[in-house]
Amino acid sequence: MQWKQVLSTMQPYKPGRSSEEVKQAYHLTNVVKLASNENPYGCASTVAEFLSSTSMPFEIYPDGHGTTLRAKLAEKHGVEESSILFGNGSDEIISIISRALLDEKVHTIMPSPSFPQYAHNAKIEGADITEILLKNEHHDLNDFIEAINERTAIIWVCNPNNPTGSLIPTAELESFLERVPENILVVLDEAYFEYVTDSDHVDSIGLIDRFPNVLVLRTFSKAYGLASFRIGYAVGSSDIITELNKVRNPFNTNTLAVAVATKALEDDAFIDMCRELNEEQRKRYSSFANEKGIHMYDSETNFVLMEVPGDADEASEYLLQHGYIIRSGNALGTPGYVRITIGTEEQNTGLLQAFTLLLQEKGR
Repeated sequence: MQWKQVLSTMQPYKPGRSSEEVKQAYHLTNVVKLASNENPYGCASTVAEFLSSTSMPFEIYPDGHGTTLRAKLAEKHGVEESSILFGNGSDEIISIISRALLDEKVHTIMPSPSFPQYAHNAKIEGADITEILLKNEHHDLNDFIEAINERTAIIWVCNPNNPTGSLIPTAELESFLERVPENILVVLDEAYFEYVTDSDHVDSIGLIDRFPNVLVLRTFSKAYGLASFRIGYAVGSSDIITELNKVRNPFNTNTLAVAVATKALEDDAFIDMCRELNEEQRKRYSSFANEKGIHMYDSETNFVLMEVPGDADEASEYLLQHGYIIRSGNALGTPGYVRITIGTEEQNTGLLQAFTLLLQEKGR
């Protein structure tokens, strides 16, 4: 087979271990998964009720336009329906963008460490990649500007950033966008937008009129609790969406996913509740880190990146043995840290107790 040469340097995505697998491996009766930034409160009750009472024509292809969901999102965000693109999760939209704009002749810029799918897709397309290291835990936007050249096609901005949770101040973001040439697409990946509580933060979809080269990504996988349905969306100028739709596969989102996402949009109270509960528990982690004298990145998401004593893989294994699946920073470009999804009050109590035992064992 004549595979692309770059594939020999890459590895397939390796999913984390399931709760059932960990239970069997460590002879545990209870395992808590805090590794994938899922919503510990599930989804809105209206979605569950909808699923239990709805039948669908399984033999019929999905509405490739996502008509009902498109109309509700357009109304919610105050944009034209033609400004919205749907994807099988925002991951697929990243692939669509990369396929539409990147090849061996062009250049792309992204933060590091950050969401790995930016680099993954750029490598497959053969693009020249510049990764800008975080500075003081944040995107170094000045270095982004300096890295721009005549071949730059896409700039990726993860806000809040995964895996650090850090948020770019609104004034800095707007100043950055003013300096980016209009022929470069700036992708603002905002998978965790619904969890942000910083009063200074503004909805960046409102920036698209001023900066028509901006494309905003959102998802139903995080705060909406619909990760298993795999549906995300992008909002941008109609011109950009039209070009991306030329690359998008027909029927790339399924009927059930579109239906439950539409239903989920009706329950703002659920999102408000999740944001408030998440913020309460996020503060617990911050207090714990301060009390124990360990570093934790400031977070505006439903996860925290916390320092561990010794090797991150070893710390992850220790917590796994105590029934908590978390993510080692060694796999995220942040050695010496682990990423922990913020769970319920009960889940976090248990995790922090196990973390305390880890610190004690390491003499901290």
